[in-house]
Amino acid sequence: MAVDELDTRILRLLLEQPGTSVREYARILGVARGTLQARLDRLERDGVITGTAPALSPAALGHPVLAFVHIEVTQGHLDEVGDALAAVPEIVEAFSITGGGDLLTRVVARDNAHLEDVVQKLISLPGVVRTRTEIALRERVPHRLLPLVESIGRAVRP
Repeated sequence: MAVDELDTRILRLLLEQPGTSVREYARILGVARGTLQARLDRLERDGVITGTAPALSPAALGHPVLAFVHIEVTQGHLDEVGDALAAVPEIVEAFSITGGGDLLTRVVARDNAHLEDVVQKLISLPGVVRTRTEIALRERVPHRLLPLVESIGRAVRP
């Protein structure tokens, strides 16, 4: 889906000032509230805006250890293992991947011993052949989308 300059400005505001009212966004952007609401509705309908939940910190919730666990799965069992991963609360994301392994999970833990317990739980799942764990030391670039949005917005300008 192509976004235009107004869409880019709207998305920037949503990312920089979440929780601001639609009326205030419209005032800041200098557009009618109805225009802004129509754009927001379209961006949601087209899947550009996928939610409005707050960003939470696993570290502040007592889980400061972040690890990436690669999981190799027995052929034909990818869906079952994927479903089983959804039942492990410490797994905050999981992806099917190419390369070394079949799944890549983002795992949070209270400490290294807790991480080991989670990995042992993963190894015991039916269909899991082996795992490989990498512990993140420091976040260098936090999850962000604004630079991408701005890049796309620049590309569609006449």
